[in-house]
Amino acid sequence: MLVLGLNYAPETTGIAPYTARMAEGLTALADVTVLTTPPHYPQWRVDPDHRGWTTRSRSAGVDVTRLRHYVPHNPRGVTRILSELSFTGRVLPRLHHLPRPDAVVVVSPGLVPAAAGVRWAVRRGIPVGVVVQDIYSFAVDTVSDVGRGAGWLKGRVRRTEAAMIASATGVLTIHDRMAEALSQLGPVPRERITVVRNWTHVDPPRDPAALRAALGWPEDRRVLLHAGNMGAKQNLDVLVEVARLAEQCDQPLDVVLMGDGVERRRLEQAAAGLERISFLDGVPEADFTSVLAAADVLCVSERPGLQEMCAPSKLTSYLVSGRPVVAATAPDSAAADDLRASGAGVVVTPDDPMALLEAALRLAGPETDLGTRGPAYAAAHLGEQQALDGYRSWVESLLSGDGNR
Repeated sequence: MLVLGLNYAPETTGIAPYTARMAEGLTALADVTVLTTPPHYPQWRVDPDHRGWTTRSRSAGVDVTRLRHYVPHNPRGVTRILSELSFTGRVLPRLHHLPRPDAVVVVSPGLVPAAAGVRWAVRRGIPVGVVVQDIYSFAVDTVSDVGRGAGWLKGRVRRTEAAMIASATGVLTIHDRMAEALSQLGPVPRERITVVRNWTHVDPPRDPAALRAALGWPEDRRVLLHAGNMGAKQNLDVLVEVARLAEQCDQPLDVVLMGDGVERRRLEQAAAGLERISFLDGVPEADFTSVLAAADVLCVSERPGLQEMCAPSKLTSYLVSGRPVVAATAPDSAAADDLRASGAGVVVTPDDPMALLEAALRLAGPETDLGTRGPAYAAAHLGEQQALDGYRSWVESLLSGDGNR
């Protein structure tokens, strides 16, 4: 079996952990080969330990081949597309030298290599499944750096994504909201799109009080933490404004942004001079949930208009931490659905820093117990074994020829 995807472990943010565990879980069905890139996300810099043009390794029973590609320092618009094209240009010649697989699984994003992988498999009569982690077509409306080409780009992306979905043997996505959105793109009806939820892939927290002290977070102020990628779709300018309001109104709240991404430097510049906001580099995976639990409130922030595009993977980790969550997102987003289902937090209007500040202060108060509901929900609905069983069942349907048909 061949798995094709842009991101893979040891990246710990975004899609990579899920693609890696999916591939490892599929070794119960077949020998699995992965074609991917060197680790580079969310920093958009290639890991110094993986700078070879082509590297091969074996991890957890999976043969992993990493193909060096163009990694832009500022992955927006054209440079993002060029990055995907460069990986696709490395993948296609490689496919001709691999033994013919019994099935192919492609992960989108990236859309360009995923669509090319589907086309290659279909032409050879090989069953091929698409795992959709983010939907490109519903994000193009918010692209601001393409300028006059945005209209052309939107049409081209929609056609490419719809054709990929329609021609694949099977389609899987990570949330019911996204399955409904995908069914609007092409001829695959909702009931033929499989949903397998991303799972909680982090360990429970260990001694968060000691870690909070080590981080220097004051006990007389509450901490609102956003952890993960700092990109355009996270809409993190609203958190800079929350910090500004907390300072102006003398509210006992500090904002912490932990992680990296293309927007981090700009956000640091926007926050210059503010005392109620700080930036923290990513921490080892073993410490991640402990940092989450050391905060008082956790934040999901999404750019308006992206509610159909994705289901934020950070929420699965947030729920394990036992801390309440405030989501600045559309009320019909996947994140809002999950918070309502779990009872572990509240939803506020995106781009409203005052509403976000007030919600964070309320959730940080002693009278709320919303955060305690998250671990139980994660255990019941976001289990890894449940997800891996779902992936294996889906791949078996690809092999049987059922899929979308």
